[in-house]
Amino acid sequence: MLFDQVSKDIVAAMKAKDKVRLEALRNIKKVFIEAKTAPGANDTLDDAAALKILQKLAKQGNDSAALYKGQNREDLAEAELAQVAVIESYLPKPMSSEEIENAVKDIISQTGASSIKEMGKVMGIASKQLAGKADGKTISEIVKKLLV
Repeated sequence: MLFDQVSKDIVAAMKAKDKVRLEALRNIKKVFIEAKTAPGANDTLDDAAALKILQKLAKQGNDSAALYKGQNREDLAEAELAQVAVIESYLPKPMSSEEIENAVKDIISQTGASSIKEMGKVMGIASKQLAGKADGKTISEIVKKLLV
């Protein structure tokens, strides 16, 4: 489980005196614990939910870094990107555009979708199957391109 792996990696980062990694891992664990103790979570956090959390944290970190760069705060941007690198090390390797397109073509043939009106049906399945491997915006663009 990702939760357990992060906990083990915190100990390793402490021993290695890796401050950046330690700070990022502690932040991840804090968010994981909040998710586990949220109402209705039944004190569990499966890997699918943990991956969604990690994706959200990585996106937030990248957005923050972009803001810092826009304000000429390279020091803060670099620190944010260093944390994002730690977060992304727990995410599966993202799919290429070609791989996403092939997966979407398969989903379209399975659902029998033939027009843009059926985009919701295709997106629902694609979002579940490609969760953690592809960005929703990219999936959406490819679905629109293929369902013209």
